[in-house]
Amino acid sequence: MKSAWIGIAICLLTSCMSIEKSQHQKIKQANESKERIYRSCKEKLYPVAQLTPQIRDPYPWELGSSGMHPKISKESFRCRGDAKHLPKVKEDSSSQLILDCGGRLNHSLPVRGGKEFVYPILIDLLNYIQLKTSCPVIITCGHRCPAHNAYADGSIYNLSSKHMIGAEVDFYVEGKENRPEEIVDLIMKYYAEKETYKGSKEYLQFLRLEQVKINVSTAPWYNKEILIKLYKKGEGRDFDNQHPYPYLSLQVRFDRDLNEKVTYSWEKAFQGYMRY
Repeated sequence: MKSAWIGIAICLLTSCMSIEKSQHQKIKQANESKERIYRSCKEKLYPVAQLTPQIRDPYPWELGSSGMHPKISKESFRCRGDAKHLPKVKEDSSSQLILDCGGRLNHSLPVRGGKEFVYPILIDLLNYIQLKTSCPVIITCGHRCPAHNAYADGSIYNLSSKHMIGAEVDFYVEGKENRPEEIVDLIMKYYAEKETYKGSKEYLQFLRLEQVKINVSTAPWYNKEILIKLYKKGEGRDFDNQHPYPYLSLQVRFDRDLNEKVTYSWEKAFQGYMRY
């Protein structure tokens, strides 16, 4: 009797083991069949074309009208002051120390109508020069805050500089450094070509500023809107113009938008820009 029960137990155990083994094999087979879905069995590989690095097209503000040089904008006129510049001694009996400003990090350009402002004719003329010469215009001095203006040039003549009101710029043309007269001719040509000035003698005719005490040996040229000064080698050497080249200075005389003369004033220079 005992032996019979043992035999039954063995049969049941064997049967259970067989069922478990059978189920395990089915699960394994199912898993294997599922795995094949994720394997690269009988897959077709498509060749990928070799990638070639592409150079992006320049943004409009990175190119001048000629497409060759960075376009000049009001950003090109930022004050070149720097608080790291060493103090200078004022050239008078006071021997007062003059400190430079913090430059673009500490103050804005002149502000007009709630926005930073440089007279547009200066920007237009410099971009026109770049277009016609295919040479970069090097701005040596655009806007000067009163502190940097005093630091750069302590002369009495410079006290009322239009640099402080965004109405003056000093520059030379790279590649034509020693031919500034050619650039003067180009500036006159600008007025002759622009439809805005057609038939307006006050803008098309340039006169010479003779018999006036001024800090250049060459009589400046002027029309109703601008004055052109030519600084030869050795003339006009200040902190911003320490290069060895002749250079030109453009000053705005007349504001066509406001229909009024452009003049320096203490309020415009000292209160016309934002401090940061």
